[in-house]
Amino acid sequence: MWKRSKTGFSLVELIIVVAVLGILAAVIVPQFQGYSADAKESVAKEGLRMLRSGIEVYTAQNAGIPPGYVDNDPLGTLDGDAFVTQLTTGKRYMSEMPENPFNELATISMIGNSATFPATPSGQFGWIYQPATKTIKIDWTGTDKHGLSYFDY
Repeated sequence: MWKRSKTGFSLVELIIVVAVLGILAAVIVPQFQGYSADAKESVAKEGLRMLRSGIEVYTAQNAGIPPGYVDNDPLGTLDGDAFVTQLTTGKRYMSEMPENPFNELATISMIGNSATFPATPSGQFGWIYQPATKTIKIDWTGTDKHGLSYFDY
């Protein structure tokens, strides 16, 4: 006759393993969430750096006219698509329009020459830009771990 050997874990052993894994997850997951927020902040700052640099170089190479004006006419129409095309065509200034890492949008809200810059972000666009002042900001609410508003980066 064959003897039956015990070849599994008891319910108590399984409960102990699950409890230990739960405790480890409770300790580790918040740390990874912090790293994710740090990464998004770094990506946002890098995107703004690239955009600001591209705007400055484009302006210097186009008789002081910043990108965003259709046909480079500072009295003409503002257009977000023109802005993107002017900075990315031929990859002269940027290879592509960066995304806002918080809402994953690469769209631009254009602010007219005489309009005031919004006091707060809407979160509906990737970026907010005013060619007349060459001001570009990230369109996102909230603050970083130091209490600085993302909109003020």
